[in-house]
Amino acid sequence: MAKYVLYHTDGCHLCEQAYELALHAIHASDIKHVDITGSEELMQRFQTTIPVLERKSDHQQLTWPFGLTQIQQLVE
Repeated sequence: MAKYVLYHTDGCHLCEQAYELALHAIHASDIKHVDITGSEELMQRFQTTIPVLERKSDHQQLTWPFGLTQIQQLVE
């Protein structure tokens, strides 16, 4: 089961960068991709902040821009 959620939209180059960066600290199978365009609620919450990386256990979030150090702190 995925431990993290990456909120994104298809074709978002920043989202692709965030995913590649996250892979340095998180295994790919632990990241669930959620396209916000499939939900009006998610669009309202995240449309101006994607990509957003969320730890599912406590819903702590990183909003773009974030770096590897912030991801590593989220993982710890």
